[in-house]
Parts: sequence; structure tokens; C-alpha cells
Amino acid sequence: MTRGIIISAPASGSGKTTVTLGLIAALKARGLAVQPFKCGPDYIDPAFHRAAAGRESMNLDSWAMTAPQIAAHAAIAEGADIVVAEGSMGLFDGVAVPGAAGNGASADIAALTGWPVVLVLDTRGQTQSATATALGFAAMRPDVRLAGVILNRVASARHEVLIRDSMQKAGIAVLGVLTREAGIELPERHLGLVQASEHKTLTMLIDRAGVVAAERLDLDAIIAAASSSAGKAQDFAPLPPPAERIALAQDDAFSFVYPHLVAGWRAAGATILPFSPLADQAPDDSAGVCWLPGGYPELHAGTLAAARSFQDGLRRFAATRPVHGECGGYMAMGAGLIDAQGQRHQMAGLLGLETSFEKRRMHLGYRRAAPLQALAGRFGGALRGHEFHYATILAQPDQPLARVTDANGAEVPETGSYRGQVTGSFFHLIAEAAP
Repeated sequence: MTRGIIISAPASGSGKTTVTLGLIAALKARGLAVQPFKCGPDYIDPAFHRAAAGRESMNLDSWAMTAPQIAAHAAIAEGADIVVAEGSMGLFDGVAVPGAAGNGASADIAALTGWPVVLVLDTRGQTQSATATALGFAAMRPDVRLAGVILNRVASARHEVLIRDSMQKAGIAVLGVLTREAGIELPERHLGLVQASEHKTLTMLIDRAGVVAAERLDLDAIIAAASSSAGKAQDFAPLPPPAERIALAQDDAFSFVYPHLVAGWRAAGATILPFSPLADQAPDDSAGVCWLPGGYPELHAGTLAAARSFQDGLRRFAATRPVHGECGGYMAMGAGLIDAQGQRHQMAGLLGLETSFEKRRMHLGYRRAAPLQALAGRFGGALRGHEFHYATILAQPDQPLARVTDANGAEVPETGSYRGQVTGSFFHLIAEAAP
């Protein structure tokens, strides 16, 4: 397994993504081939990783994926010089009830891969107390190794000296210091960062992050700290493609599809036929199934409502072949969508689903689904996935698609629904689950 590190933090909002992008760019500028990964269920960060590294970033998820699946995905790093994996939330944050290979914490991935952790500490409002945090993280799990810390949002030279002195006395390596004026913060919206595809100056931002990282991170020490376990890729059968030819919606409204799913389908011989609903394109008529990923249909509801070629083509397709939508794709397949301003937009009408963003409420968490009808006409066994959206269901009149439970085993009302060969769910499919 390729040597690597995991960029993590005590909590969300500490600066993991900007540090990760800067580090990838700086290492790449040195001539290294960098393989990125994202720990946990995230649809946005991997696109930033891909832009910085020039290589596809895969999700590694200990709740939804088995250890063999994680090892198989990690094996794509073979041939790279170093792995840079970005954690999610805080290093040890996960659910209460373990799943396939852990509770979803980034620490599980560190333990399974042997990649040590570089902890990004937001040092605003503290000095020596940052060392206490680092010591606690170093001692929390004996199977997780802390390589050192990066001090983020440092206020002044005196602030830096106080923390460095404390870290040195405690035996914690300081691998870099970023000030509040580093100028590489990324804008956010309600589901996280604004998507990479929407940044007109993304290349400039990544280049700037790489320059800052090269100046202020100890790249030699970080490279030297990278390591891995002796484990090898294990036999793992990925989810099979739902058809030999798959029409896949891909644009700023429909971009939340896990890279490992598409990679697995391609590896099995399937042909992916991308199309853009926002450009009023219909699914390719030669496809055997149409897949509408999640994304931000609420931001483009007017455009989608006016996309007659897309809607008419989708309805023609659904008359003879399976169509499946996940979260945002599910909403676009419904009867109507009310945007944040309270305006209703007519959607494709393949299902009776009515959703609203006028009164938003977050729905977040892992999901286990026992389908009552096979998703996309193909996936009928127990499934693991993740749900993350702010939509409110006003009506869901069709037959429930699955019995859906959260990570604790409690049933959730977002069952998805189906009508004929048309299926839709609020959870994003990650992997098959044990019966």
C-alpha cells in the first residue's frame, strides 16, 4: 500500500480542505504524483481534490464499506508517490453503532490503512491549550498515530512562539503554521463548500494554496512522516452496473455521485453516457438505464422546469426503461419543487413527490435500506448509503421504495418511492450491506 497521511482536525471548520488542497498542490509542484482520498460520505471535496491532484479522489467510509472494500479502493494509489487523504468532521467523530468496518470516523481509516494523522488545529483564542488538545488526540486510540500538527489561523509571531514552545515540550511535532491572512478560504453554502465546477478562479485558488503550503508547511517532514500498513488489496466485488449503457446526469445541478460507483461500473465494462439537464439534454436513447444523482436542483429549479427536451426525453425513457434518482435527482423526478423564495416549479412528474426548500430542515446521516422494489431495476438487496439534504417532503404519494433505517436502526420517514420502473430515494447509494 502506498505511503500516505490523513489530514484531520478536532472539528469541522478547522481548515482541513484548504490545507489538503495546498498540500496536494505543493507536493505536485515538487514533481510527486499525489493520490487523494476523502474519509467519509462527501460529494463535494473529492472534486476539489481531483482538480488539485489530477487524479480521481475516492471516498473511504468505515460505516458503509467493509475492510476489503476500503483496501480495494485504497489500492488505486499504487503507482502514486504519496497519499493525501482528507478526514471528515473531527478525527474520532462517528455514529454510536458501528457499521461494516467501524463507526464512520476518519480514525478508522487511519487504523485500517496505517496512514498517520496530521492534525489541523484552529488556534484562535488559545495558546498552550492547543497542546492539550493535541495530546488528547495522540492518546485517544493506540492504533492511530499522530504525525504532528499544523497550526491554523495563528494571530501573530508571539502567538506562534507560545504554541510552538508548548508543543515542543510535549513532544508534538509542528509541521506547519498558517496565519489568519493566508487568503485561501473557500466559500460555502448550505450543503458545504461551493462546488469546484462553479469556481471560475479555481486554478488560481489552488495555485495560491500550493504557494502558501510550500512556504509555511514543512513538506520534508510531512513526506518523511507518511507511512502505511503492510496490508494488501483484498478480494472485493463492487456494485455491478445497472445496465451495459448508463445515461448519467452530470452538471452543476446533478453532481453528487460517488466516484467509486462510476469507476466500478466502468471496470465491469459499462459505458457511461453523461448528459446535462441544465443544458436541456435528454438521456441517451441507447442507454438501458438513466441515473439522476443528487446535487442542487433547488438552485436551478426554474431552468429545469423550462427544460422541455430534458423533461420530455426523460418521460419517454421512463416509459420503457428504469430511471433512478438520488436526493436532488429524486426531487427533479417529482411533480413539483418549491424553492427558497416560495415559488413552485414543475418537475418531470415521473413520481408524485412534492418537496420544498422554503422551510428547510436538515436531514443528515447514514442509512441502511431494505428495498421493496429494486433500485434502477437492479439493486434489490440490502444497501448502505448516506442522506444529506434540507428539503421538506410535502407529498410522497407513490409506493415506498424501501424500509430505511438510520445508523442506530431507527426507521426514518424518507423511504423513497417508486412507480413502475421509476425509483427514487433521498439516500445516496454507497455499497451493498450484509443481509
